[in-house]
Amino acid sequence: MELHRVCNSVTPFFIFSIKMVLFPNAKINLGLNILRKREDGYHELETIFYPIGLKDGLEFIENKQNKIIFTSSGLPLNIDPEENIIVKAYRLIAADYSLPGLDIHLHKVIPFGAGLGGGSSDAAYLLKGFNDYFELGLFVSQLKKYAVKLGADCSFFLENKPTFACGIGEQLQNIDFSLSGYFILLVKPPFGVGTKEAYAEIKPSLPQKSLLDLIKQSPDKWQNSIVNDFETSVFKLYPAIAEIKTKLLEIGAVYASMSGSGSSVFGLFKIEPQIAANDFPADYFIWKDWI
Repeated sequence: MELHRVCNSVTPFFIFSIKMVLFPNAKINLGLNILRKREDGYHELETIFYPIGLKDGLEFIENKQNKIIFTSSGLPLNIDPEENIIVKAYRLIAADYSLPGLDIHLHKVIPFGAGLGGGSSDAAYLLKGFNDYFELGLFVSQLKKYAVKLGADCSFFLENKPTFACGIGEQLQNIDFSLSGYFILLVKPPFGVGTKEAYAEIKPSLPQKSLLDLIKQSPDKWQNSIVNDFETSVFKLYPAIAEIKTKLLEIGAVYASMSGSGSSVFGLFKIEPQIAANDFPADYFIWKDWI
């Protein structure tokens, strides 16, 4: 919160300018089945989105320049601000509502090209933040109409609950499911995976069982039944990612999988694993926590 003092001839008074601070979180995919390719070129899929505690920092405050001023810290963005999904989210809302100029700052922690939904989460949290701060009175269903224009998984972060997703990832169904009590270890090599690369050798097919049925099993039964179809093509292109999965299983994960189409791999453990200094290269991103 910033405090500005304004004086008149009678008595001083103060105007408060409130800084909105948000913490957009990442997600993992529990299974990902590519079902079919549509005529418009998109692929229909089914997956389960699950929120995790890895978070970015995002804040905004009104400015007097009557324009958006975007800055960032943490992981370098290397992108024109106007192409950033956060700025696009601002433009979407500003097209329908009168928004003031804003200083927006993002502290980037969630890595890119990792299949963790970091950009979509940033955008979704900004939409929710605008709705609360400016008292726009939008329902979640109305916010989703904006979110789907920004990314297929952006809508998920508006409610941020375990969710079964289908279509191109925009059709969402909340599910009664929890991984509470499990420890997650997430590892990402120092490179991402492009969506086009991930789809390179995908052969769509219908699974024998839906994820909604498979997820009812204990996680220690998932390894041979809940799969990520992107692993087929990505592991061929990047053997280092396959090696992460192998290592996570070696150190005790009851289930390990690549998340989304990106390069990160996560393992679920019943107890916190002991990681040796040489288990993963020094330049790998590693995050761990109890779920």
